[in-house]
Amino acid sequence: MDSNLLAEGLKDRSAELRGNLYFCLVKIQEKYMSRCIELAKNARGTAAPNPVVGCVIVHDKKIIGEGYTSPYGGPHAEVNAIRSVADKSKLTSSTLYVSLEPCSHHGKTPPCSELIIRHRIPRIVIGIRDPNELVAGKGIALLEKAGGHITEGVLNKQCYAINRDFFVYHQQKRPYIILKWAQTKDGYLAPDPQLRKEDPEPFWISSSHSRQLVHKWRTEEQAILAGTNTILLDNPNLTARDWHGKSPTRIILDQKLRIPTDYKVFDKSSPTIILTSVKKPKKKISGIQYEYLNYDSEVAAQIGRILWKNQILSVIVEGGAKTLETFIAERFWDEARIITSAGSLNAGTRAPEIMGNIATKYSIGTDTLKIIDRD
Repeated sequence: MDSNLLAEGLKDRSAELRGNLYFCLVKIQEKYMSRCIELAKNARGTAAPNPVVGCVIVHDKKIIGEGYTSPYGGPHAEVNAIRSVADKSKLTSSTLYVSLEPCSHHGKTPPCSELIIRHRIPRIVIGIRDPNELVAGKGIALLEKAGGHITEGVLNKQCYAINRDFFVYHQQKRPYIILKWAQTKDGYLAPDPQLRKEDPEPFWISSSHSRQLVHKWRTEEQAILAGTNTILLDNPNLTARDWHGKSPTRIILDQKLRIPTDYKVFDKSSPTIILTSVKKPKKKISGIQYEYLNYDSEVAAQIGRILWKNQILSVIVEGGAKTLETFIAERFWDEARIITSAGSLNAGTRAPEIMGNIATKYSIGTDTLKIIDRD
């Protein structure tokens, strides 16, 4: 055989082997990062305003430690994962996988990057960089300076998705905004108010299965928002009663402070913020926070700034038609969750019209759920 042909063949074979090894390495990294993402989801609803993060420590192709973000104020994912390792001597020859860049600043807890360095973990695989300006690459720089071998960008899109609210909050200085409503198949949001009973109570359009799902959503997001008319007509709790978990902070639009003080939203079972145009309320309800809102201009954008100031990363807007249309008109939303029932009303309050990309659509018993992304 020609020596040149043989050399070329060996060169091609070597390149093929390198390619196969790289492919296998990527698949292994994705396998462990997928586990990090699954772990991170356990922190949804309790970690905020911290991000939800999952961490896995691998030694000799075996997971020896796992962790995810504790409720706000508690240890981060990396701390919990390192603590779970029975034989700490193995850490010096292990690989740490984490869905978000380890922090590098002192907050309620010490920096995770310093803990990783102290335990001399040599290899760190990171899903995505932290958008918080207090971190934003600084954690990676510390690890590299200490001699750590860093790989980043593994399952980048998936790691962004589980912290979409955290990224929006830090990059756009506002919360992630979810519009949610239930409508009849003929497009009505609620019946004519004159047909309602005198005593305020919720009018259910969706099924009990859908309502349970909505309560699950409430445990996953940091706040829930409703307008004055919705509160006056329904006297809702705005809590998560049909699902185990933490109820969200209630954000109430009450321009003239018309909602009676004995309504359920003032029961102090959850933190409550009233957004009002009354600059100096004469009578404040103890334990309720009041924020000024100018109702004459860019209401949705103002709400975004107020919630950002209060460290609220995400909010479900469950208000009536007027409130929903305010956010739609200003294009100040990220996703819409629309539940359509099999029933009809034939008259009443029309549901909002919204344009966007249908991300998913599926059935919940007799109802249909459609999730729309703005962009």
